[in-house]
Amino acid sequence: MIKLGNKAPKLAGSIQSGDALKLADLNGQWVVLYFYPKDNTTGCTREAGDFRDLYTKFTRRGATIIGVSRDSARSHSGFKEKLGLPFQLVVDADAAWCKAFDVIKQKKLYGREYLGIERSTFLIAPDGRLAQIWRGVKVPGHAQAVLDAIPAK
Repeated sequence: MIKLGNKAPKLAGSIQSGDALKLADLNGQWVVLYFYPKDNTTGCTREAGDFRDLYTKFTRRGATIIGVSRDSARSHSGFKEKLGLPFQLVVDADAAWCKAFDVIKQKKLYGREYLGIERSTFLIAPDGRLAQIWRGVKVPGHAQAVLDAIPAK
């Protein structure tokens, strides 16, 4: 299980454009890695918009934001364009990133049980260690709480 102070898993994947992204390539900067259930749903749209709206403040603190869900590159690309997201979205179709961060959970919707992504955010420090973990995230105010956890330069 992933815990505070642990080194972030060495993961690689592709983003909405099809380009590769390695988590280890981001060492030396703060990384906000947020996992969300599905593109173009109400909560996920609001969460992405909140991170977008604070993006400049995150970059001033030396932070990179990366969103992760199991949606396709095509879905991510449309979601990114529609919302004007300035950050990358990882395509996690095989759930490798989700499993590494233990965000796949049993969920229930309209009486039906299924495995889905528990909305979670991980703040990775410049040394590659987990500095903060938020699980079971409620969207309102969350992006600001994450920003507040990163020291001002």
